[in-house]
Amino acid sequence: MEYKNIIAENLCKHIDMEKETIERLVENPPKPEMGDFAFPCFQLAKSMKKAPNMIAQDLKGLLGNLDGFEKIEAFGPYINFFVAKNDFMKEIIEKVLNEKENYGSTKEGVGKNVIVEYCSANIAKPFHVGHLYTTMIGNSLYKIFNSQGYNAIGINHLGDWGTQFGKLIYAYNHWGDEKALEEEPIKEMLRVYVKFHDEAEKNPVLDDEGRKHFKLLEDGNEEEVKLWTKFKDLSLKEFDKLFNMLNVKFDSFAGESFYQDKMDAVIDEIESKGLLTESNGAKVVMLEELNIPPCIIKKADGATIYATRDLAAMFYRKKTYDFYKNIYVVAKDQSLHFKQVFSTVKKMGYDWADDCIHVPFGLVRFPDKKLSTRKGDVVFLEDLLNEAVVKTEEIINEKNPTLENKKEVAKKVGIGAVVFAYLKNSRERDIIFDWDEMLSFEGETGPYVQYTYARGKSILRKLGEGTGEVDYSKLVSEEEFELVKTLSGFNNSIKQALDKLQPSIVTRFTIDVAKAFNKFYNSINISNSEDEVTKNTRLALVKATLQVIENGLHLIGLETVDEM
Repeated sequence: MEYKNIIAENLCKHIDMEKETIERLVENPPKPEMGDFAFPCFQLAKSMKKAPNMIAQDLKGLLGNLDGFEKIEAFGPYINFFVAKNDFMKEIIEKVLNEKENYGSTKEGVGKNVIVEYCSANIAKPFHVGHLYTTMIGNSLYKIFNSQGYNAIGINHLGDWGTQFGKLIYAYNHWGDEKALEEEPIKEMLRVYVKFHDEAEKNPVLDDEGRKHFKLLEDGNEEEVKLWTKFKDLSLKEFDKLFNMLNVKFDSFAGESFYQDKMDAVIDEIESKGLLTESNGAKVVMLEELNIPPCIIKKADGATIYATRDLAAMFYRKKTYDFYKNIYVVAKDQSLHFKQVFSTVKKMGYDWADDCIHVPFGLVRFPDKKLSTRKGDVVFLEDLLNEAVVKTEEIINEKNPTLENKKEVAKKVGIGAVVFAYLKNSRERDIIFDWDEMLSFEGETGPYVQYTYARGKSILRKLGEGTGEVDYSKLVSEEEFELVKTLSGFNNSIKQALDKLQPSIVTRFTIDVAKAFNKFYNSINISNSEDEVTKNTRLALVKATLQVIENGLHLIGLETVDEM
């Protein structure tokens, strides 16, 4: 039953407000005694020329009895709606158990392509802790869009072009170790890259050498292309290990180099529309009417920059995928860049530029470290994930030393703990890396939610699946009703996550479910239920809860474990 829809349908008969607007205003009260849904009357005060609390009283009288609700009350400026508990719990639990892994899914996006660009790692450079932020936000958005019927296209826009590759080629030719490159490619490439910058500080002429080698690469020189291809292939092989560890997938690895032959057409069109201006020798699109610095299309030496490649990529994606939305999960320090390229496309006369969206995120900080690739101060993500697994296995050895599949559980819980910590709060916030908090089995953490799931599985193993007769009128405690009410909010959390492009909303929903389940678990002794029907009904609630936790964790990229 669509409770918000019923409220909106009946309210719009008595007030001058669109049904969709009313439905958006309906909220969930902070306390159970205030009802299950509430409509605030503040916005009606001006048009109805009455105080909000008087409007609430009047509307309550006009509404009478509504299908699916046991009572309606006016409380100050709010109209509070109390659902008919038995019918509500029956509907939600049976819906979850019938739909299983599809609970929370819709078909609202069918026929619409949504591009999500995430990860966008730089080849020949370490995949560090910062890359995990974009990767897991993007992976979650990719899954959430797919769950709502959209055709999500995950793109890893590789950083595989630019002057840094000229520097790397020069560095490898002078200081590289072929055996080390084969054995630990990323670490060897980082070593020579750092050495290049150390040497360039003493001898700035090396920067010219780097630019020279990149120009040779752009011109298709055989030696440069061969070495660049080797760097790229070895990097992707290393990245694949991490993507497998994280259960992350992409539909395209078209990086910056892919658009090399697609830039001229875009530049020609910008020029033909009279938008290209010379500024200090560079070719730019002026955006002063928007109070934005010019978008550089070509540098003074004639070289293109990543803005040019992003413009080419936008046109390619529109032509190839005819996207509904084109989403870029990229750090917030690139906000100006995206304003420039989106504004340039809009100035060219293409309104679909409004469908291109930058999804910014914060930084990952270590209390005692400042990270820099050029100086070699990098925390390798693979090392960090492996450390999370080791630390988790140590905790499991203390808590449950007889657990059979420790290593598999430690991997899912350890890596899950890191991912959960990245997606727990609003993406704009910086992350302060704290092992103790991250791996705790208590509080708002991945291990806490996964342990809750394992606890529920343990109940089902001990008491059975409860497949006999059920009677939802047997669920009379506040804890049972509040748990079901929490489960009912899954679709709404997904909708909000999509509207705001915030996976943290789904993450926090899984925390709320785990908290509500643990209150239920600590208050109700299922094995001591007064009769078999009550026990079966409570076990049905346990199964529904586990299904919702599993569905929620899947959307943020975590796996469940049956024992911990």
